[in-house]
Amino acid sequence: MFSALKQPAVLRQDALASLVVFLVALPLCVGVAVASGVPAELGLITGIVGGLVVGAMPGSTFQVSGPAAGLTVLVFEAVREFGLGMLGAIVLVTGLLQLALGALRFGRWFRAISVAVVHGMLAGIGLVLLFGQLYTMAGVKQPRSGLEKIAGVPGLAVDIATDRAALTAFAVGAGTIAVLVLWKKLPGKAQLVPAPLVAVALATAVTAAGGLDIANVEVKGLFDAIQPPGMNDLTSLGSVAVLGTVLAFTLIASAESLFSAAAVDRMHDGPRTHYDKELLAQGVGNTLCGVLGALPMTAVIVRSAANVQAGAKTPLSRVLHGGWLLLFAVLLPAAIGVIPLAALAGVLVHAGCKLVPVKEIGPLWREHRGEAVILGITAIAIVTTSMFEGVVLGLLLAVVKSAWETSKIQVDVRELTDGRMTVTLSGNATFLRLPRILETLEALPQDRPIELDLTPLRHVDHACRTALENWAARHNDADTEPVRLRHAQLTPAA
Repeated sequence: MFSALKQPAVLRQDALASLVVFLVALPLCVGVAVASGVPAELGLITGIVGGLVVGAMPGSTFQVSGPAAGLTVLVFEAVREFGLGMLGAIVLVTGLLQLALGALRFGRWFRAISVAVVHGMLAGIGLVLLFGQLYTMAGVKQPRSGLEKIAGVPGLAVDIATDRAALTAFAVGAGTIAVLVLWKKLPGKAQLVPAPLVAVALATAVTAAGGLDIANVEVKGLFDAIQPPGMNDLTSLGSVAVLGTVLAFTLIASAESLFSAAAVDRMHDGPRTHYDKELLAQGVGNTLCGVLGALPMTAVIVRSAANVQAGAKTPLSRVLHGGWLLLFAVLLPAAIGVIPLAALAGVLVHAGCKLVPVKEIGPLWREHRGEAVILGITAIAIVTTSMFEGVVLGLLLAVVKSAWETSKIQVDVRELTDGRMTVTLSGNATFLRLPRILETLEALPQDRPIELDLTPLRHVDHACRTALENWAARHNDADTEPVRLRHAQLTPAA
């Protein structure tokens, strides 16, 4: 990074890239904070820390960190359940846990999380975010649960149609979404200006010029918004509910950051991400955000992609973007207060739609139906229960599916000329396949000599070994030769 300071061309390119990332990050930092139910400045603080602190640390060269739409629903639920004061304590412990995981070299293991679970997690978040922000677009209070948000849409439509104020606000939000969608269809030079910035700026200008009476973002000031966790907040961290939230923050923030790193690495030919160092960097960032009482941070694919596409050469671009956010928050805080909430809600509705992997579902269903089922169940569980429960269910299903697919067993029954029968088991014998194995064995005649050949097995777990030995001991009649077992050097049960 410091080498860029000695190369004017690289410095100029990084400075230009940092401005592009800043313009993308600004509306998203504010929008994510508002959607999370916290002061807008807390989103900017997380973006500043993500740039100035995490951006200067080793790990990923071009990845940009800050508040992410993927954590919006979880933060909103945490603030509603535990209060704003607890948010800093939860984020602080999340950061410390990430530091521990990074020090123990767990970064690489987050890459082993099933892609179906991650896509299901993002789809569930996207659906809750999408339907929740529809209410904010209309200036109506959101229902509490994901199901209530979806079930309340017909009533919301009636409110919008019958209430002029709600219709006006919703029109501003819908116009913001239209700009975001249509901006990509413009010539390439126009797209140098980030679509979220254009959409929010146009909505703000239209609202001001038309004198529209709709709610704007509330501004407290950067330093007034900082709320370090108090002793009462720290002592409350021992409850099961809070610890579950901490684990959910840690899992989702870490997985999203490292999956984002893998995606960003595919966009450039520069240095590859060191996953353990990146996890440590995220831990430092979240620890500092927790001390400041700000939002949790993750690496964000939208800002990271903008950084790469803008031609960044070194990590200096992401550090500078944090500097621009700091200057804006300090010098122009009043500019945030003129932004309509409906416009930010429109940006997040658009972001929520992009989190739902619509294009991937069809091919996934055709080629890997089990993965598609896990994706759908994870998403539905998040919408109907909570983020943490949905993700845990998805992970459990992925493990069960993997265990089922790897425990393939072949049962071959042969009758020899002398009346004896040979049963050969091959493959991996685990408890998941035990019902099928026992059904076949118990259907064998009890008055015939039987030899059970286990030598072709690559692995047998304790449950299967015990069940097979018990079957062999009791199967044959008293007047028939006992079942003979042929063992091999099997992989011991874990």
